[in-house]
Amino acid sequence: MRTDATTAGVPARADAAVTARRWVLHIDMDAFFASAEQLTRPTLRGRPVLVGGAGQRGVVAGASYEARVYGARSAMPMHQARRLIGVSAVVVPPRGAVYSVLSAQVFDTLRSRIPVLETLSFDEAFAEPAELVGASVAQVEEYCAMLRALVDARTGLTASIGAGTGKQLAKIGSGLAKPDGMRVISPAEQGELLAGLPVRKLWGIGPVAESRLRSLGIETVGAFAALPESEAASILGGSMGAALHRLARGIDDRPVTERAEAKQISAENTYERDIVTLPDLRTAITAMAASAHRRLERDGRAARTVVLKLKKSDMSIVTRSFTLPYATADLATLSAAAQRSAIDPTELGPIRLVGVGYGGLSLVRQESLFPELDQAVPEDLAAEAVEDTTPPPDDPHPPAGQWFPGMDVSHPEFGHGWVQGAGYGVVTVRFETSSTGPGPARTFPADDEHLTRADPLASLS
Repeated sequence: MRTDATTAGVPARADAAVTARRWVLHIDMDAFFASAEQLTRPTLRGRPVLVGGAGQRGVVAGASYEARVYGARSAMPMHQARRLIGVSAVVVPPRGAVYSVLSAQVFDTLRSRIPVLETLSFDEAFAEPAELVGASVAQVEEYCAMLRALVDARTGLTASIGAGTGKQLAKIGSGLAKPDGMRVISPAEQGELLAGLPVRKLWGIGPVAESRLRSLGIETVGAFAALPESEAASILGGSMGAALHRLARGIDDRPVTERAEAKQISAENTYERDIVTLPDLRTAITAMAASAHRRLERDGRAARTVVLKLKKSDMSIVTRSFTLPYATADLATLSAAAQRSAIDPTELGPIRLVGVGYGGLSLVRQESLFPELDQAVPEDLAAEAVEDTTPPPDDPHPPAGQWFPGMDVSHPEFGHGWVQGAGYGVVTVRFETSSTGPGPARTFPADDEHLTRADPLASLS
């Protein structure tokens, strides 16, 4: 495990006294999704955990460092990651509610010391602490160690932190620090460090730009920086080429600012089997509308526009939107609006992904004068609802056989747990939370009336 430079026994850096006018930090949580699962399900600690869909089209949303040893990584097809790891792989479905709460705890902890954070995602952010203006390398290391300790004490999660004179160097530093460490890049070393990096490491250089530069024999940041700025601009385009050339030379004056609020809140899912009937599409829309609504509630705003996104089996995308006359956070109204945009798959073609998004976000919530009209569902959906006997997603007692690995459950005697396996009429549950340490596993009949679904957030207790 990487240690901080301030840890006892680690020799002081030769450049510890070097100062900089400006210090930017990049805080990046280590393997955030997988670490959250290992935190709340202690049995998984030290094991190769994959977070994502388990089906044929499942994709890895997060991989623990134990899984990365085998070559597994985020955005990889799940079947490929499982094949790399073998039988020891543990696959669990994503639990957005848990990650959202932990993310808020991390950022709240950081904001207790740094008022302005530029959050990039659930698990990373830039900061430019005022107290580090003109600070030395040693002082920045001490400050980063303090932040890491605060996050660990508050959440039980580890953060890697990079620091440099701009965003580019700070992000490079956090990458070098992983896992569970910190890396302060001083002005004295930044030129040499940048020069030796592959050009792809430069912020804004994607596969196309990298290929273009490599065709010209430019493979390192140093080689790119050595070009005249006019030549860099001609290769990569005027303003973009000039901006990247400045970054390659270590010139990065981009400010750290709070990001604007999201313009749309959405949820989507890729299905293992293509959706080919309208009833199945409506079921998927209902699920995605509810999932996006949970995020909308956490955001605290209301929506006026509902967007339906459908990706066909040929990978083409169709979007339709419906705008209400007022902003609302009412799930029934928003879900009905999404259903109005549905297109029968027999006309559109097989559908592999369904997404629902809420736009026109506002803090102002208005009530409808005619809610029964706004919440009315299409006739075909209303007719099916009478015959549908499938329990709703929040039914505490799924039918036998519908327990699935990773589901949060509760038992009146054993407390909160999660499903480790199910099949052949039985379900095995591991009872544990973030505060219990590894817990016992018990097996029940699949129709045991005492075993119920539980709120995933209970695993944080």
